[in-house]
Amino acid sequence: MKAILITYNQAYYDDIALVLNNNGVKGYTEWNEIKGHGSDTGEPHMGTHAWPTLNNAIISMVEDDQVDGILQELHEHDVKAPELGLRAFVWQIEKMI
Repeated sequence: MKAILITYNQAYYDDIALVLNNNGVKGYTEWNEIKGHGSDTGEPHMGTHAWPTLNNAIISMVEDDQVDGILQELHEHDVKAPELGLRAFVWQIEKMI
């Protein structure tokens, strides 16, 4: 079992939800209107007058064999729309209840 944390520009929620759906992901937890700044070329997403954009984040526990398909499809979206500010992180889940 793996955890995938996906952060992205909130305007792209439908695209991210479609990726998860396309890969058979049913359950997830979402955080809305979070702030952040890209590490290299990203613009701040701070919800202010100067930087009005905000991010969302989704975390989902998925089977190991789902990870590569999800990451590949997310990467395709990121390449098409760099302003998406997409980042995805994967962790090994040792136990769940």
